Amino acid sequence: MSYLIIDGVSKSFGTFQALNEVSLNVARGQIHAILGENGAGKTTLMNILYGLYRPDKGQIFLDGEHLFLDSPADAIKHGIGMIHQNFMLVNSLTVAENIILGLGQGLKRIDFAAQHERIQTMSSEFGLEVDPGAPVWTLPMGIRQRVEILKALYRNASVLILDEPTSVLAPGEIDAFLEGLKKLQNAGRTILFITHKLEEVMKVANRVTVMRQGCVSDELEANKTSPRELARKMVGREVAIRIHHRSREPGARRLQLQDLVVLNDRGIKAVDGLTLDVCAGEIHGICGVDGNGQRELGETVAGLRPLISGAISIDGMEVGNQSVKERQRLGLGFVPEDRQGTALVLDYSIATNMALRAFDRSPASRHGILNLGQIAQDALRLMQRYDVRARSPQQPVRFLSGGNQQKVVLAREIDARPNILIVMQACKGLDVGAIEFVQNTLVDLKMAGVAILYVSTELEHVLEVADRVSVLYRGRIAATLPIAQADNEHLSELMSGISTEVAA
Repeated sequence: MSYLIIDGVSKSFGTFQALNEVSLNVARGQIHAILGENGAGKTTLMNILYGLYRPDKGQIFLDGEHLFLDSPADAIKHGIGMIHQNFMLVNSLTVAENIILGLGQGLKRIDFAAQHERIQTMSSEFGLEVDPGAPVWTLPMGIRQRVEILKALYRNASVLILDEPTSVLAPGEIDAFLEGLKKLQNAGRTILFITHKLEEVMKVANRVTVMRQGCVSDELEANKTSPRELARKMVGREVAIRIHHRSREPGARRLQLQDLVVLNDRGIKAVDGLTLDVCAGEIHGICGVDGNGQRELGETVAGLRPLISGAISIDGMEVGNQSVKERQRLGLGFVPEDRQGTALVLDYSIATNMALRAFDRSPASRHGILNLGQIAQDALRLMQRYDVRARSPQQPVRFLSGGNQQKVVLAREIDARPNILIVMQACKGLDVGAIEFVQNTLVDLKMAGVAILYVSTELEHVLEVADRVSVLYRGRIAATLPIAQADNEHLSELMSGISTEVAA
């Protein structure tokens, strides 16, 4: 019998219909996976269930009760919790303070000892061990995720919505997380699991709903399907789950980093004496658990963050004190990990965002006057080439799915024809079809002689495209290995700090 029923839900944004008569039935205590391409409507549907959006039509029932959800507070009151892909934690507060934040204690004094005890009991019960007194900023991403889940459980959530929950986890943490989901299921919780990682679906899901273009296209028993079939149903064609690795003889060293020292936003050393190089015709992969200096490294090479000491050279020219524009002029392209905060201007159109690197010169402008027709024409060409799905080049980029936003950034940077490309989290949040496209595009660039520094927390993506792999741990290179010697288990140990062996 269905516990959660979503019946005929539709939602439009202007003339764009994000959801069209979507219906979903979820049994109590079931792990129900929701798959679909970027822009298929998955997140919109979950935002409606969590009270962030109101549907244009349709109904939601939970345990027989007709729900009217005007806000997340309404959803929480009815036992629905959502763990977002980007965590909603206050870094300066402790675990316990984050968990009880917003519970409306008023002027009543909080008994922190009792709260700590309750949190510890709950964390042990569900296999989500945390230290209630630890400041959140000191915790690795996997533990922060546990805090988010405990926040929802503390508020008596019976339905948990998980949006790409393993995207921030190290490979060694993923299996433990999936086991934790099973413990939550065994305790009677109902879980809606949005993910692009099909192997995880096969490990934990009971049922799978596939969405395409705002509609439910398929619903299957997880034990009666396969990753390949699910990929085909998501995209509507056969998809290469693993791309064919292509290599070529590397050329000259194009990017050289020597003894880099960089501080993070809190003034703490994030990159500590890092040295590496990237050759023409090579993808040099950087893997590591999120928070080990990857973001600071990429921003420093791109010129967005000051270099404390060390040297950055492009084709033998020292650029550590050069501007972003000068580095671009020398052939450097950069795809940052924070596409919404750094890479894009969300209220600008797709066309304007795609022109951000070229708006000050012909053909995008002449004598200081923008050529809007040419900008729109170039944007339409790139949208078609990179499969950016939107109504028109004039659509604000804010209303694109995360995957389509990523394609806009990639299209802009690659169209500038860089000699060196720094790519941060290129496939984060992308569906299998988009991942296939992005990875093949990067390999094509490599084969054409571009030097690529490919930084990702998702080890499987690094292993598929890299020629060499370096592991970043606490701001240092723990090991650099040719791809033939880079196996998943050893790299996972290096990423987690279990192994400290340094390989040349």
